[in-house]
Amino acid sequence: MRLIYISLIVFTLCFPFTIRAEWYADSAGTMGTNIYVEVWAESDTQGQLALKTVMAEMERINQLMSSYIDTSELSLINAKAGSGPMIISAEMFELLDKSIKISELTRGAFDVTYASVGYLYNYKKNERPDEKTIASLLEAISYKHIKLNKENLSVEFTHEKVKIDLGGIAKGHAVDNSISLLERLGITHGLVTAGGDTRLIGDRRGKPWIVGIRDPRDKQKQAVVMPLESSAMSTSGDYERYFEEDGKRYHHILSPKTGKSTYDVQSVSIIGPSSTFNDALSTAVFVMGLREGLGMINRIDGYDAVVMDNQRKMHYSNGLQQ
Repeated sequence: MRLIYISLIVFTLCFPFTIRAEWYADSAGTMGTNIYVEVWAESDTQGQLALKTVMAEMERINQLMSSYIDTSELSLINAKAGSGPMIISAEMFELLDKSIKISELTRGAFDVTYASVGYLYNYKKNERPDEKTIASLLEAISYKHIKLNKENLSVEFTHEKVKIDLGGIAKGHAVDNSISLLERLGITHGLVTAGGDTRLIGDRRGKPWIVGIRDPRDKQKQAVVMPLESSAMSTSGDYERYFEEDGKRYHHILSPKTGKSTYDVQSVSIIGPSSTFNDALSTAVFVMGLREGLGMINRIDGYDAVVMDNQRKMHYSNGLQQ
């Protein structure tokens, strides 16, 4: 008995900290939305590092790509790229290149230059541009005005009134980056959410993750819940930023063709492997409308859609019906 007792003392002295595998979670506000992280970690050290790593990455991208921060790279591009070529970071160049490719795929339904008019909307103050102002700026809305030079990583706007906004793709990019960082830390079960953008690592320890699509008219209710694992889902809705005037809802998802809110649907959720593409495609389908948008998704391998139309009826892409 004495030998066993001594052995236990020695073991305790050599290994004073118990390693416990458990779930770790955290949330914070940045990028204009709520960030939520949940991971299964083999130790407290790994769990805490995972949470801190994601939050730091989210804030880094916020400082880089926010249109509300005057010193962000995005704001500097908007201030200078209309006057000539401007050298930008490799990360920004890659995301702008992806944005242009998605614009081509969606025939301009997704277009970061929507901000040429969109910057005049203030949803907190119930402000919107008048018809004359919108008409005068529509010419500036075209992804074809963005010229990228791969040789020196520069961007130039070929129209002096062009402004860009990455609100329809940056959160997805941030989620994808965060998932990559978690995987490098050895996380095999986890979730990262930035507003309407969610991506999953593995399952929830033997069970699928349950990801909800909120009711566009009742934030306390889920319109649909989806069992998912090792996948991602992004939702765009007319309830995220909006104001109402004379019974009409003016929301932040603008048609690049008109510079105005679109009304064919209330929400669009895209399910696929990449949060970056999900984020942009959900905006594109919202702008395209039910028939054209679902038709496009049905032609893209690996991606599906759930759409609530303006009559509050749910529609599903072919992959979810089978």
